[in-house]
Amino acid sequence: MKTKIITIEGIDGSGKTVQFDLLSSKLESMGYSVAKRAFPVYESFFGSQVGRLLSGADGIKATDVDQKSMALWFALDRFDSFRDFSDGEADFLLINRYVLSNAVYQSIRDCDMGKPDIVDWVFELEYEKLGLPRPTLNLFFDVDTDCAGRNVDKKGFREYVGSGRDAYESSISIQQRARNKYIGIAERYDDVEIIPCTENNAMRSPESISENVMSILRSRGLI
Repeated sequence: MKTKIITIEGIDGSGKTVQFDLLSSKLESMGYSVAKRAFPVYESFFGSQVGRLLSGADGIKATDVDQKSMALWFALDRFDSFRDFSDGEADFLLINRYVLSNAVYQSIRDCDMGKPDIVDWVFELEYEKLGLPRPTLNLFFDVDTDCAGRNVDKKGFREYVGSGRDAYESSISIQQRARNKYIGIAERYDDVEIIPCTENNAMRSPESISENVMSILRSRGLI
């Protein structure tokens, strides 16, 4: 890959969008060209179906759909989006939620408990069968669930779910299990970095977190 792909990952309310924007600005200020994507793409065909499942708009919630079927909706949204991807058009591609999110969240819902882990299945589906590009680096922004929940409640109105929380955001147990799953995956794969974002049950400043990100990129020789 000529384009370096960096994903922004974390549980809902972990400040991903803020760090996404900060990283983009800092890379551009250094003279790099930066392309950006974010998932799900709620305006797309597949992404709109994801949104309806997350909000329960059709009477069926994402938390009630079997894990592989739900993973397919998220994966197809990315597959459709990447039809126009051309490697090398930008120095960096930043992605707000990518394959790792799918692997995590379809493994830890209440209806998935006791079932086989599908993390490796999701990776095979998206990277091998659908041919999506593998990230150069996944950045996991680690936030405790109390802080994350407060941040979610500050988001306000969102087109796909209104002013409340979606099916995943509203479950504290899902968020805690997702956090633990991200940490477990980071211990297995060397392309995942954990960035601590809270201290004493409060968020660290966005700039201090961003400095951690830049330090990681430098240590890995990406900038």
